[in-house]
This record gives sequence, structure tokens and C-alpha cells, in this order.
Amino acid sequence: MLKHITCLAGAVLTVLSLQAAQAEPVVVYSARKDHLIKPLFDAYTQKTGVEIQFTTAKEAALLERLVAEDKNTPADMLMTVDAGNLWQAAERGVLQAVNSDALEKSIPEHLQDPDNQWFGLSVRARTIVYSTERVKPSDLSSYEALGDAKWKGRLCLRTSKKVYNQSLTAMMITRLGEEKAEAVVKSWVDNLATDVFSSDSQLLEAIAAGQCDVGVVNTYYFGRMQEENPEVPIAIFWPNQDDGLGGVHVNVSGAGITKYAKHPEEAIKLLEWLASPEAQGLFASLNHEYPANPSVPSSDLVRAWGDFKPDTINVAEAGRLQVEAVKLMDRAGYK
Repeated sequence: MLKHITCLAGAVLTVLSLQAAQAEPVVVYSARKDHLIKPLFDAYTQKTGVEIQFTTAKEAALLERLVAEDKNTPADMLMTVDAGNLWQAAERGVLQAVNSDALEKSIPEHLQDPDNQWFGLSVRARTIVYSTERVKPSDLSSYEALGDAKWKGRLCLRTSKKVYNQSLTAMMITRLGEEKAEAVVKSWVDNLATDVFSSDSQLLEAIAAGQCDVGVVNTYYFGRMQEENPEVPIAIFWPNQDDGLGGVHVNVSGAGITKYAKHPEEAIKLLEWLASPEAQGLFASLNHEYPANPSVPSSDLVRAWGDFKPDTINVAEAGRLQVEAVKLMDRAGYK
């Protein structure tokens, strides 16, 4: 009888211990802004009862923190923008591989790490924008063609210091080879109307003000501007749509499970949910980004821009060739 009671007590303690472990929060280090992720985490907590504790900071700072904390990190998940940053995290050894049928079914292969250490959760297209007052869509064709003589003194670019442009250049290296990619970047620099801008928003404002006629931005920046001013005289153009030209450059925001996660199973469940139609719909509405899950529609505003053929080279190449891209842009005089 005593033995039976002892076993029963042990079983109860085991159940209580499991419940306590399940009740512990999942800790996320995020380079995304609070207002873009808190609604997602709140929805997950409401759905599952699992609390999400998150810390936001710049990408580089979070990566260095994870490296320094090593096995002592409280973080279960790293969430950041740009495949280059995600690739760096995997390269620095702070993420672990995740085997998940749900993630494989939800996220296309070219939007996830080849070794399953991170998965894209939203897609941002980096495309051409133009003044509808001074440019005809028929004048445009490809990223490379922005170096043509007709755009002399009419092109605006964001700084090369931003990872988004480093990734665009890295993917051009993948597709064109380093020599041709460098010639393209040099031709862009030759056509600049003014010094490079520190943000895509400033670039869009410059086009609206007549300072330049064409530029390259992430689509969600245009979405924000269009939401505030539906009559803004700027439009999106989808370049490189002809066969053999690759397609529109796309990048991701994404996440991975940290190598020393204290709650890996719960963190994987969160990651799987973030790739689900429910969460992907939130991604689409919060920041005018494209869902990484192709079964989920974009927001009404984004759908109005029309469909495009994306470049389907794995976005991990943006990280693998990031150093080469930075060196190339420096040689080309792209500041």
C-alpha cells in the first residue's frame, strides 16, 4: 500500500512538473519592432496560454549577445529581418536545426535555410518604384537597366550600408557573376541624381518631390506611404520578369530556434504557428509584407500592386555572399 502511495505521489509530482514546464514563457530575441510582433505574440498567448517574453534590439547586438551568452542564454528563438542576418546567425552557431513537417509544408524551400536552422516568415520584395508623372512603365525593364544612359541623373538609391542592398547585390552576384554585377552597380552609381539616402522612406519622398525619377525600395515602405496618401504620384514596377532575368528580388524576415533554447519544443510550436495561415494573415496586414506561406493571400492594398515572378534562388545566398557584395559595392563607389 505504501509503495502504491509513493508511486502515485511520484506520478502526481511528474505531472505537476510537466505542467510547470509548459507554463514557463518562451523567450524571443527580436530585431523586429515591437508593434509588428506584439500582436502576433498576444494572439498566440490567447490561443495557447503560453506567454511570450521578448526583447527587441538591433540585429548585430542580438547576435553578439547570443554568442556571449552561449549556453546561459535565456533566449529560445531569434527573430530578425533579412536572410543575410539569419545566415550570419546560423554561421555563428547560435541556431539549431529544426525538423518539422509543418514548417516544410508552410514555407517554400527557397525561403528557408538549406540546413533548417531558420525559416522565412514574411516576404519583402525589393523592387523598382517610379514617378508616374515623369516615367512610363514601358521605360522600365530590369534592375540592370537602371544603369542605362537614359537614367543619368534620375536614379535614387538607399545607402549600401543597409543590409537590404547588400542582399540585392549578393543575389546579383549569384545570378550574373561578380564581374557583371560590379559593372551594374557602377552604372547605378554613375546615374545617381543625388547622394544616397539613409532610408527607403526618404528615397520615396525624393521621388515624390521631383528630386529623382526612379529608385529601388522594399515594397512595404511604399505601402506605408500609399496608405497615408493614396494619391501619391509613385507606382511600383516589377523588374526582371522576362525569361532568363531571374525575377523580382525577394528577401525575408524570419526566425530560428536558438542552439541552447531552454524550451525548444514550445519554441518550435511557436515557430510552426507563425508559419500557419492564422499568423501569416497577421504578418500580411501589419506591415504590408507578403506572407511566406503561399496559401495565404496578401492584404488588399498589396494585392492591388499586381502579381510578379520572384527570384527563386535560395535567399541564403544573400548571406553567403554578403562579404563579397560589400567589397563589390565599395569598389564600385557605392557609399
